[in-house]
Amino acid sequence: MLSKTRRGGVSFPGRSKKHLNDRSQGSIEQVSEVVTPHKPPNSSRPIICTMLIRRAKVADVPAMGKIINDCAEFGLMLPRSMSTLYENIREFHVAEDDDLVVGVCGLSVVWANLAEVCALAVAPDQRGMGLGRKLVEACVDEARELGIRTIMSLTYERAFFERLGFAVVDRQKLPLKVWSECVRCPKNHACDEIAMTLVLEDVPDLAVPKPAPPPIDQYIVPTILGARNGNPFPPEDDD
Repeated sequence: MLSKTRRGGVSFPGRSKKHLNDRSQGSIEQVSEVVTPHKPPNSSRPIICTMLIRRAKVADVPAMGKIINDCAEFGLMLPRSMSTLYENIREFHVAEDDDLVVGVCGLSVVWANLAEVCALAVAPDQRGMGLGRKLVEACVDEARELGIRTIMSLTYERAFFERLGFAVVDRQKLPLKVWSECVRCPKNHACDEIAMTLVLEDVPDLAVPKPAPPPIDQYIVPTILGARNGNPFPPEDDD
């Protein structure tokens, strides 16, 4: 569920499984309530978890930093400094449980018709309850509001993003601006992340000059990756 990181309410109960392309347009200013049935281990009865998906505030930054950097220690995403999070706070949504931030996801605008879902991370005790999906959905809704047609992610969790309608693409076709943070990544010259995109068919494609692609001899495009040993972040349930 982790992507490479750089970034009245709406009720979610009972929503059918649909790709994000089929979601109706909503306001990016809305606060969304997430009601998620979850069956704990060794229990026959599911519990109901009620959380909020909302825009991040500056007061959320310490908790956001802890969640992101705890995940970064496993090598599955880039760490984020406090200053970076403060400077880019407008890019982020958070999941809140009982006034505590338990998940984070960003939407970083790359070009007129491209944005990246980034910094997707959920606290360890909240994984497997669909929060990652809800956070990505919030970012997709924002991209739609902004008029951005294509959303991308660099990720190890191919199956998770495929369930959301993303498809694998040749990352050599992504613009050079996407790789601006790679200079501080230890895997800079041997990147094994998968590039995936979601095209919002209901958003017009803007007629603007295309950004420059990356130098063709500097990045190795992965094909199909095997399972990562010791991955502490199992894929989420689809709901």
